Amino acid sequence: MNEQFIKTKRASKSLALLSDQQRNEILNAVADAIIANQERILKANAEDLAKMSKDNPLYDRLQLTPSRLEGIANDMRNVATLPSPLGHITKQKTLPNGLRLCRVSVPFGVIGMIYEARPNVTFDVFSLCFKSGNACILKGGKDADESNRVAVAIIHEVLEKAEANSSFFTLHSSLKDVVALLPATHEATGEMLNAVGYVDLCIPRGGRKLIDFVRDTARIPVIETGAGVVNTYFDKDGDLDMGRAIITNAKTRRVSVCNALDCLLVHQDRLNCLVSLVNPMAEKHVIIYADEQAYAALDGKYPYLEHATADSFGTEFMDYKLAIKTVASLDEALAHIDAFGSGHSEAIITQDETAARRFQAHVDAACVYWNAPTSFTDGAQFGLGAEIGISTQKLGPRGPMALEEICTYKWLIEGEGQTRP
Repeated sequence: MNEQFIKTKRASKSLALLSDQQRNEILNAVADAIIANQERILKANAEDLAKMSKDNPLYDRLQLTPSRLEGIANDMRNVATLPSPLGHITKQKTLPNGLRLCRVSVPFGVIGMIYEARPNVTFDVFSLCFKSGNACILKGGKDADESNRVAVAIIHEVLEKAEANSSFFTLHSSLKDVVALLPATHEATGEMLNAVGYVDLCIPRGGRKLIDFVRDTARIPVIETGAGVVNTYFDKDGDLDMGRAIITNAKTRRVSVCNALDCLLVHQDRLNCLVSLVNPMAEKHVIIYADEQAYAALDGKYPYLEHATADSFGTEFMDYKLAIKTVASLDEALAHIDAFGSGHSEAIITQDETAARRFQAHVDAACVYWNAPTSFTDGAQFGLGAEIGISTQKLGPRGPMALEEICTYKWLIEGEGQTRP
C-alpha cells in the first residue's frame, strides 16, 4: 500500500492550494451526490446488512436509510458553512530584536482513520478533513466494506469532475487522491500504523480492543477515541422525574454508541426509588445486572433482572444491558468511577449544587454532566458541526473533535537580517 500512501501524501500538499470557497463548493457537490446516488448507496448497504444478524447491536449503527442519508448530506452541507479553521493567528509578538513571530493554524497533512461498522463515518471524516485542508486515508471494517467502497467511489467521482472543470487545478497529483480507502483487512491496519512519513495522525474509532491494538502497535501519532464505559450517579438528593428521564435517554436512545450509559450508581438512601427510575427501560427489554442491594429492591418488580458479576462493572455493553451498583456516599461513587470509568463521559443527578460541583471537579473525564444525559456527548450537539471522534486522552484534543481539533500550527518568523549573538 506504499504507493497509495505516497499519492495521498502528495495530494495533501496540493489540497492546501484550494481556497475555502472551492472546498465548500466540492463539499456541497458531494452532499448533492449522496442524495442523487441514494439507491446505489442503499443497495451496497443492504449487501452489508445481509451479512449481519438483526439481533447484533451493531446492526443499527451499520444501517443506512433514506432519512439517515439525508441527515449525512445535511451534515456535510453544514460543515461547508462553518468558518475555516485554517490561517487563524493564535499568537503574535515582536521580540526586542525586531523579529516578528506569528503562530498560525495549518492542516496536519494526512489523517488516517480506522473505524468499524459505521458507514456514515466515511462521509463525516471526508467532510471534516477536506474542509480543514487534510487528506485522509480510511480503513473501515469488513462489516461495512460495500457501503464504504460506494461512498468513496461517489466522492472520487465528484472530485474528478471538479478537477476536470476547473482551470485552477494545476496539481502534481490527482485531486481524488486526497481520500483513499484501504482494504478491510488486519494487514491494512498494520500498514497504516507503520506508515511513518506518510500518515501524520491516526484516529481509531471503535471498541476497547481496537483502541488498545492501535495504541500498542502504532509507530505514528495516535489520538485515542471512542471507547466509553459511561456511569451516571443518582445522588441522595436527585430529582426522581428528572433522573428517570435522564437515565432512560442515556441508556436507550442509541445503545451502540460510545456515549450510551453502561452503569447506574444509586445512593443507598434512594433504593426505594429504583423501580420507578428504571421501569421505562423495560419497554426496550433492557437487561439489568444488579448488585445485591439493587437486586433486592427490583426483585419481582422488573422483568429483565439478573445478578451482577465482577465483569458487569467496567464493561462497555453497546447493547440493551445496564449494570447497577449501590453506593453509600458520593465518595464511593467517585471511587467507582475512578476504578471503572474510561475518561469519556460521566454524569451526576442531584439537586445539591455542592455535591455536583465536587463531582465535576473530581471526575477525570472528557465530559462531566450535572442533571443531563451523557447522550449529548457529540460534536454536532456541542455546536461543532460534526465530529471525527471523541478523544478520551489528555494530550492534545479532549472530548468531541471537529475542525479545530484536526489542525496544528506553525510559527512564521519575519526579520530584517537579524543574527543571533
